[in-house]
Amino acid sequence: MELQESSISPEKYWTILKRRWLATLFITISVFVITQLATSLKKPIYLAEGKLRFQRSNTTSSITGLGAEIGKLDPLMQQSNPLYTEVEVIRSLPILETIISRLNLKDSKGSSLKTKVFLNHLTVKDVKGADALQIIYSDTNPNTAAQVVNELIKVYLEQNVSSRRAEAAVARRFIEKQLPKAELVVRYAESELADFKEKNQIVSLQEEATKSLEIIGDLQLRINDTQSQLANINSQYQVISRQLGMNPKQALAMTSVSQISGVQDILKEIQQLQSQLANRQTVLRNNHPQIIDLQDKITSLNKVIDNRISQALGKNKIPVQSNLQLSDLQQELSSKLVELESNRLGLASQANSLSQLQFAYRKRLNNLPRLEEQQRQLERKLQAGQSAYSLLLQKLQESRIAENQNLGNATKLSAAQVPDEPISSVMISYLSSGLMSILAAFMTIYILEMKDKSIKTIDEAKKLLELTLLGVIPTATKWKKLSKNHEANEFYTQRVIIRDFPRSSISEAYRMLRANLNFISADKELKVIVVTSSVPQEGKSTVAANLATAMAQMDRQVLLIDGDLHRPVQHKIWDVINNQGLSNLIFKQEEITATIKKVMPNLDILTSGIVPPSPASLLDSQRMATLMANFSDKYDFVIVDTPALNVAADAVTLGQMADGVLLVVRPGVVDSVNATLAKELLAKSGQNVLGQVVNGVIMKNEPHSYYYFQKEDYLQTINLESQESVKI
Repeated sequence: MELQESSISPEKYWTILKRRWLATLFITISVFVITQLATSLKKPIYLAEGKLRFQRSNTTSSITGLGAEIGKLDPLMQQSNPLYTEVEVIRSLPILETIISRLNLKDSKGSSLKTKVFLNHLTVKDVKGADALQIIYSDTNPNTAAQVVNELIKVYLEQNVSSRRAEAAVARRFIEKQLPKAELVVRYAESELADFKEKNQIVSLQEEATKSLEIIGDLQLRINDTQSQLANINSQYQVISRQLGMNPKQALAMTSVSQISGVQDILKEIQQLQSQLANRQTVLRNNHPQIIDLQDKITSLNKVIDNRISQALGKNKIPVQSNLQLSDLQQELSSKLVELESNRLGLASQANSLSQLQFAYRKRLNNLPRLEEQQRQLERKLQAGQSAYSLLLQKLQESRIAENQNLGNATKLSAAQVPDEPISSVMISYLSSGLMSILAAFMTIYILEMKDKSIKTIDEAKKLLELTLLGVIPTATKWKKLSKNHEANEFYTQRVIIRDFPRSSISEAYRMLRANLNFISADKELKVIVVTSSVPQEGKSTVAANLATAMAQMDRQVLLIDGDLHRPVQHKIWDVINNQGLSNLIFKQEEITATIKKVMPNLDILTSGIVPPSPASLLDSQRMATLMANFSDKYDFVIVDTPALNVAADAVTLGQMADGVLLVVRPGVVDSVNATLAKELLAKSGQNVLGQVVNGVIMKNEPHSYYYFQKEDYLQTINLESQESVKI
């Protein structure tokens, strides 16, 4: 079961506050009074207030549509408020210096007011839920406060307008510089487009593509029709040519020969001569003069015909076997053949021309997409240049108009009035004094807690020492402080609580300690116990006396040894004479039975005896080890009260002769430094530390809440143990 609440609980801070209540109350009252006095000596402060209204865009520009982007209130970051920027502009150094100069503001020494001091009196903040800024200035002079606010609004509005006009002027100069360049770009793009159209003979590529498709279709129809006619003529040509047995050239020649004047007559004459020659050859011999004469005539006539044919036909020759006499049908077929040849050649030429024309159109049509792409690129370039040029012309006009405008995006919403009364100094002074005093109180508590290194709670003792908690001994809160004329020994004799008040909660705590020691000694016999502490005044002697009494009440033979040869106390607690004791036994001056005294049933005490000059050498001796062995054999339990570890190392020496060491820790008395040193000393010496006993704990009404209060309260409530602190 935990004995204290978590360190992060509110009760911890409440306990700290109760422990430091006196210092906290003193500091709080002192700071409050001092602050009130300082406030009362100050001159009354007057506050003047004015407001500015902001528009995201200029109203005139929004109406005219010119210069609308200039001075537009847009945040640079998505989550920022553009009014914050205007706050910083109002608080900027140039504006503040202008105000100080115009109003000739002075400080208390008569010097020109510093901007830092001015800013301390100036407050600029946005009005929640509105596009407006509130400007507040405080001063001991109400007129000055109002003048500063009004002048600040005036200067800011002037600066707002001038900055907008400056922005427009910068934009205008930039546009005027870029406009000639944009015009050159447009002209160059127009020239490129015109040269491209002229070079590629382009009027309208889309119309040309549509028209070309129509023409190609028409040409294909004409080619098909021509080829059909040509096929028909070729068929007729082949038939007539086979019938005549000659080609068109021959037919033309024969027709021409047949139409030569005189040829037919000569042919008829030759035919008559040939008939006569044939008749004569039947009766005459070939060498007959008539036969020869007829043959000569025939030969002569043939020569005449050849000459006439040669003259008529030129280089065209007629086969010798040709019949120069054609019938009317032959002549008609020859004429038809010549005509068909002429038509065939014409149709073939026409078909070839149509095909070439169609190919040219197809080639042009296939080239149109590339030309169209080039034209689009040039047109886009021209369009971009024209758009940029038009935009620059428009913006130039806008910038000129905006530059001549005398309106910004901020207007005066309300001017500052001269305040009639100072600010509510009473309430504010009380609040500020209260805050200052509370802050000072918390700082006081924090400083005291930081400086106070003492162990304050059981949890701190457990966490710091990391030892088993064997017992928690409450403080005796029922006993009142004794009068000063009482003897000191009476304080000590009342320390054995378990004997005098066996039914008290303190007695139960000692019995719990005894039970816990029995538990940890279940595996190993625990007979000799050394009781010590980190520093004096932790109540180790009282714990040793009551622990010995609790063990004796269990019908066990117990010996309580006062091993503190520096500042012995046990003889005072038990009200016995300390003329003989442990030191005498070590020197072998007395017998054991003569020095040990019985103080109650089952409990014997061995006082310290006369304090020797060198206690450490006595305790760290063979004689002391022999005595401890004898005591362990004779008694069931031996409790040894030893000095604090920061006083002497006697506890370490006696711990080597004992079964374990019990460390007494008293919150509010021992600090963390001495407790840590005691822990390290016990660890380095190899002691069997049984655990720790937290002594002098004040129990609250709340369960598991153990703490200690101030030493003053402790002295008022723990009468018996406080006297030990005084005496020691």
